[in-house]
Amino acid sequence: VLFHLTLTPKFYVALTGTSSLISGLIFIFEWWYFQKYGTSFIEQVSVSHLRPLIGGVENSPPVPGFSANNGENETNRQSLSECKVWRNPLNLFRGAEYSRYTWVTGKEPLTYYDMNLSAQDHQTFFTCDTDSLRPSDTVMQKAWRERNPQARIKAAYQQIIFLAATNLLFHLEHFCATAYVLLAEEEATTIIHAEKYFKQALKAGETVYRKSQHCHPQNSQHEAQLRRDTNVLVYVKRRLAMCARKLGRIKEAVKMMRDLMKEFPLLSMLNIHENLLEALLELQAYADVQAVLAKYDDISLPKSAAICYTAALLKARAVSDRFSPEAASRRGLSTAEINAVEAIHRAVEFNPHVPKYLLEMKSLILPPEHILKRGDSEAVAYAFFHLQHWKRIEGALNLLHCTWEGTFRMIPYPLEKGHLFYPYPSCTETADRELLPTFHDVSVYPQKELPFFIHFTAGLCSFSAMLAVLTHQFPELMVIFAKAFFGMLLSPFNFIMEKIKRFMPSSLWHQLTQI
Repeated sequence: VLFHLTLTPKFYVALTGTSSLISGLIFIFEWWYFQKYGTSFIEQVSVSHLRPLIGGVENSPPVPGFSANNGENETNRQSLSECKVWRNPLNLFRGAEYSRYTWVTGKEPLTYYDMNLSAQDHQTFFTCDTDSLRPSDTVMQKAWRERNPQARIKAAYQQIIFLAATNLLFHLEHFCATAYVLLAEEEATTIIHAEKYFKQALKAGETVYRKSQHCHPQNSQHEAQLRRDTNVLVYVKRRLAMCARKLGRIKEAVKMMRDLMKEFPLLSMLNIHENLLEALLELQAYADVQAVLAKYDDISLPKSAAICYTAALLKARAVSDRFSPEAASRRGLSTAEINAVEAIHRAVEFNPHVPKYLLEMKSLILPPEHILKRGDSEAVAYAFFHLQHWKRIEGALNLLHCTWEGTFRMIPYPLEKGHLFYPYPSCTETADRELLPTFHDVSVYPQKELPFFIHFTAGLCSFSAMLAVLTHQFPELMVIFAKAFFGMLLSPFNFIMEKIKRFMPSSLWHQLTQI
């Protein structure tokens, strides 16, 4: 008591100022950590390190018939599948589209992580163990591993020059399919130029593919070579169809896609049907679109934003031209309108990021080469190609605007379980930030609330700063206030001590010391 009575105003100024500085630094660090990692540093440390020491780890009971380890492995597998990135079925051309955007704006539309995934895809699709047996394939195997685009283009030209210099010009087209693919993707500056390269790659790819087919597989190397040649041929045909679509030859593109799906029905994981859906929507062949959806919008097949939102678009098309929110509120929704609204709710639950792009509440960017299903990257890719189809149908965007937010009233919160799909994965934000460029404002769902410790440190910093200012401006008054505060704070303790002294014999302390 005597100690705090002798404290000067300078001490209180120093105390409150130091407290304000420390709490302010903690607040700034907490805010930065939350913006970067989406969680509170103090909470994470408490849960990860302090809680196990206290013994607060709760183990949920295992599901009957499964051990705890099996349940944990199943959860890990599910989380890995949720965070798996997929190649964008409608990805643009690097030389003819992405590079032109960079030339005009000075911004890089692709991230290093996205391009690295593409490099891995190219090595998987276009190389195999038998490449070392042919010098031309060895050159291209090194080319796909190059990080510098100019080095890759140079390697592709070196392959062609190498074959010509060794008097193999007659067989040039037999072995240069992948070289032409690389030049079409990265060296061609227009779609017409890229299409010429792909046509040369198609001639070479078909020849090599027929040769691999006639050579009956006798070991794993032959099977790997046939798989590689198949991948090259399918890739080239698909990109040729995309070139035709971009150049306005839509019917030709649709025919090429249909033929490709018939010729290679087992390659459904490449999602060629999404290219077909977009081309059919451009033709306004809605009956054909419905036929494709009937085959691929199946409960046993993986979903995508293109599947869910195209199904919603077709059902909205039947009622959107005469839909009115005022009339619907008076008379109620008809059966067709209920089906359309349910289809929109289903699509929004699958990917809640898409409506803001379709309604132009967020600006679009060039889609990445890889997407995360149900993530912002998939929403950007879908809206980039399909916004025009929604605008073409009268009233479709108006119906979406009036109904899409109602989806969130049907989904439990927090998202411990979904309504029509699995719970929304929690890993999408981190993956999307690596797939999308830094100048894009990544959409986050659900919106994360600020952690308690950010509010606490902000309040502590503000309160202590206010005390420091008041103590500096009114030192005498604040000293009186501080003494009164500490007196009130210590009054219960003084009261208890007085009671103890009153009921305790005066010689008790003397007797205890003697013991």
